[in-house]
Amino acid sequence: MPAQPRPDTRFRATLARSVGLLRDFRHEQDDPGRFYGSLARDSAVQLASFAPLDGALLLDVGGGPGYFRDAFTARGATYLALDADVGELTGLGRAASGTVIGSGMALPFRDACLDVCYSSNVLEHVPDPWLMADEMVRVTRPGGLVFLSYTLWWGPWGGHETSPWHYLGGGRARRRYAREHGHEPKNRFGESLFAVTAAAGRRWAASRARRGDVEVVAVLPRYHPRWAWWVARVPVLGELVTWNLVLVVRRR
Repeated sequence: MPAQPRPDTRFRATLARSVGLLRDFRHEQDDPGRFYGSLARDSAVQLASFAPLDGALLLDVGGGPGYFRDAFTARGATYLALDADVGELTGLGRAASGTVIGSGMALPFRDACLDVCYSSNVLEHVPDPWLMADEMVRVTRPGGLVFLSYTLWWGPWGGHETSPWHYLGGGRARRRYAREHGHEPKNRFGESLFAVTAAAGRRWAASRARRGDVEVVAVLPRYHPRWAWWVARVPVLGELVTWNLVLVVRRR
């Protein structure tokens, strides 16, 4: 049997990387191309540290306007994107080929057809996030990888543009934003933004592992330097300071 390709080992979770991502994050609203372009390149390197992307058929669930497309295809992946919002898919112009309109909670793909199923900062916008996670496992082939990254509700950006007022309640933060700005926030608590926790993610991964259909590869804070990854394992503290949690599972 030929040797299996190995994941790329060039990903380095350094403090300089974390600072650079945080610096770019400050421009998410006024210059989204800068932030999401930087995040896409970083994500491709991080994902490749878990699974080889060259020749992989990859689905980006909630792919939006396509910031991640170039980063993943540059590493040899065949890139497919799914989003429920046509406006998001055409945010950079005409939707690219390989783009699918559909729900992450009912992926329009057959069982076990993908090498990698990826999602970045989408789970907190889904009313049934763990149904979406189950769907991602379903469409991934045995030996394939599922990579889920999402913003934690109790972190500093949990309320998105309504932060930090979400600590007083998502509904209250939403109403305050509407009063202050004269319009609803883009991310409306209870409609397009939901409270998703690290504890819920760990429970989902553990339950799937007990069923025997996945192996849990990693549970870690996405943007932290490696020496700070331990915070994601600490109850309460992890919810507050992890910011964004990564769940990586391999389909059995």
